[in-house]
Formats: sequence, C-alpha cells, structure tokens
Amino acid sequence: MEPHEVAEITGSMGGPGPEDFANGAAALAAALVREAGALAAAAAALRQAAQVTPGDPSGGPLSDIRKQRGAMAASGEAAIKAALLLETAEAIGPGGDIAAAAEKVGAAARRAGLPPTVLQPALRAAALQLGTDDGAARIAAATIAEALGRAL
Repeated sequence: MEPHEVAEITGSMGGPGPEDFANGAAALAAALVREAGALAAAAAALRQAAQVTPGDPSGGPLSDIRKQRGAMAASGEAAIKAALLLETAEAIGPGGDIAAAAEKVGAAARRAGLPPTVLQPALRAAALQLGTDDGAARIAAATIAEALGRAL
C-alpha cells in the first residue's frame, strides 16, 4: 500500500495526512543518513585497524593475514551498506512512490552484489530513531519504512 493510499484511508480517522507523510519521509531520510554515517565511520575504523603500523616489528595488531582479510571484508561491507542507505534516503524523498523507491534501491543493491533485504534492519532502526516528537510523522515514517521493507 502506498503512503498516499494510507493517508487517504487514515486521514478521515485522524491518522497521518499528506503533510505528515512528507514530514515522516524527511525524518526517515535524515535518520538513514545518520545510519549511513555510523556505518561509514565503522568502515573507516576497520580499514585503519587492518593497516600494518610502520616500524612495528610484529606487524601490528592485525599482522595475521586472515585477521586483515576479515577486517577488510567487514569494512567493505559496511561501506557498501552506507552507500545503499544514502541511496535509500534519496529515493524516499518527495513524492512518496514506494514502488519506485524500492526498484531504485533494489537495483543499486543488486549492482553492489547484495540482496536488497540487507537494508530492512537499517530501515526499521532508522524509523525508531527519528529526531522528531511529531507523533503523526513518526507513524508515517514507520509506515513508509514498513512498506519499503516489504517492497524490497
């Protein structure tokens, strides 16, 4: 169900209206950008940890190539997910077309070699971490996140 369809149904019952869905989409996009920033910081920290320290005769804390490979793989995964979350934030912008957003995000995930469903936990987390006390916008954001998660 599209957000505007939900808004039409719930609008007569005091639920989120079109403006609430616009506010919810903006708040959800901002939360996704924050999630992407946290993943990007984690990716950078893992990448830094995997580098061998110059002058360290033992080769650093991750001198074992197996540990380095694991850290670099985790770093790459976090960086890819961060980029996909930024694309998701952009896709859920104005307009509220969940199907188009899901198609765009799904195509980007497949290009990155990941199943689109890897974004579902981040969508749910972002919907729970909204920086607003507007209840109607929170409901709208949760509705958008749920619809997008199902569409992915």
